[in-house]
Order: sequence, then structure tokens, then C-alpha cells
Amino acid sequence: MLVFFTHALTRIYHQKEAGCMAGTPKHLIDWKYRDDAEIREVLALARRVKRQRWEFQGHLQGRTLVMIFQKTSTRTRVSFEAGMTELGGHAINLDWHTTNFTLSDIRSETRYLSRNSAFIMARLRSHSDLLDMAAGATVPVINGCCNLYHPCQALADMLTIAEDRDADPGGARLTYIGAYNNVVNSLVSISAALGVELTLVCPIRDRALVDEESRSRLLGLGLLTETLDAKAAVADADYVYTDTWIDMEYFNDPAFAGEKDRRCELMLPYQVNAALLADSHAKVMHDMPMHLGFEITGEVAESERSIIYDQAENRLDAQKAILLTLA
Repeated sequence: MLVFFTHALTRIYHQKEAGCMAGTPKHLIDWKYRDDAEIREVLALARRVKRQRWEFQGHLQGRTLVMIFQKTSTRTRVSFEAGMTELGGHAINLDWHTTNFTLSDIRSETRYLSRNSAFIMARLRSHSDLLDMAAGATVPVINGCCNLYHPCQALADMLTIAEDRDADPGGARLTYIGAYNNVVNSLVSISAALGVELTLVCPIRDRALVDEESRSRLLGLGLLTETLDAKAAVADADYVYTDTWIDMEYFNDPAFAGEKDRRCELMLPYQVNAALLADSHAKVMHDMPMHLGFEITGEVAESERSIIYDQAENRLDAQKAILLTLA
């Protein structure tokens, strides 16, 4: 296995040096831009890192990760910073609002950061800002979350399912209940690569934020079901996944109070609670932060069927696998 892993990393290194990587960019913007075989390799690496962390100590010695945050963060910052430390590297945390990104051109500031780092992880509100950053970078840019995609979360989600099944996630039946958002876009794209059967229950859907290309691909593979019947959607599910109904930057914003009330009234019948799950054997997932009493009840979140904290913990090893692959 160690020989296989060494050969895999060597192959990835030479592909990047040749400028190929199956024609995809070196940045991790979303899984839709990565080859299916590579996604499976990254997931396999994440499982290996999780089970044998000692093997990878020092693999990124002398490397620096710059982390840039426009959005608030708990899991993204902690998992990337802890991951770099455990791999022997170093992470620098930058709050966008205290840097010259607020004063200058994104591309020029990113070009400077590239001269001082091996990776840039950006957690930004706008996908267009992320693309500007990727265009200016000469080192890999990792999307730590934007308004369109959340690829790091999606990898951790698939790692959670793989570990729970002690097997490839292919064939797992995953039901997502909530707003069609960035998490959904990345779940759709990674499910296509891994063969996950995804059912979406999404009463709130902003068409401008739906990645129709990824959605069409999953639909064409016969792996996507869309319904508003939540009870039927969870009946045969292996996993039920929910997320906040309101973007985190708006949840406590008084200016958004009217829209928050509208969404809560619309979504309350879709709350993940004991009644919804009464006839289901599914385990429960949530990418956190949770708004208990809204999209999920505290009773379910803390129940024996919840694997939410395993899912959150798996951000660490998923992030490590991403860094090792892009190194």
C-alpha cells in the first residue's frame, strides 16, 4: 500500500509538471473540474491519512498555507491550520477586512501572496472574487467556500460516508433536505464521480446559484432524484443531510429579518426531526454550524443516529488529503 501511495503521488507530481492533470486547473475550485479517477484517489488518500496519520508527519515541512477569510469560520480554519501543523507545515490566518485586499486589485495581492506561500486557501463570499484570486495565483488556490461551491465540505462528507460503511461510498443513498446552495452544488459534482445516489428535497432554489451542468450530469447518470416529499425521501435513505436555511452572514442580520421569517415559515415542514425520521433507518448529517430548532432539532442532532461530529472531525483529514495532492 505504501508503494502504491508513493507511486500515486509521483504520478500526480509529474502530471502537474507536464501541465496536464487531465486538462483541469491546478486549483481546487470545485470537484466538477477534476477527473473522476483523481477524486477517488483523493478520497482514498483521505481515508489512509485518517487511519495512519503518523505516516504523513513532516510531508509538508517548510511549506506555508495562507488562509484568507471574508466569511466567518470555525471548521475550515481549524482543520486547515491543524492539518498544516500535523503535516509539518505552517498556516497564516488573514482576515480579508484587515488586509489590503480591501484597497487593491485582487490579482495583484494574490500574486504577492504566491511569492510567500505554497498554497492559498480562500473562504470568500463571491465566486467571482475566488476566480480573480485563482487567475492571479502562481500556487494552488483552494476554495474554502464561496457562494457557489464548498468542495472541502463535500470531500469530508464522502469521507464520513466511506468510513461509516467501511467501504467506497458508491451506491450509498444520500438525501439532502434544505435550500439548494453551495453545499448542494459540490455534493452533486462529487456524487457523480463516486456513484452516490443523491435525493434532493429543496423547496428554496435560486436558479442563478444552481450549477445546472453538474446537476444535468448526475441526472444523466441516473443518480439524482428531486422531490418535495420529505417523508418519502428519507424512507429508504442511508443518510439524511441538512444545512442552514439562511446563509451564515445573514442569519443575525436585522436587514434580512423579513427574508429569514419567510424562509423559516416555508422550510419548517422540512425540519429534520424525530417525526420525519420515525420510519427511516438513516443516519443524520449536518455540515455545521447548526441552528437547533430550525433545520434540525437538538434531539436528533445529539441522538445515536447522528454522525454530525464525525463529519465535522473528518474535515481535518479531508483537508490534509487535498493539501498533499496539490503539494
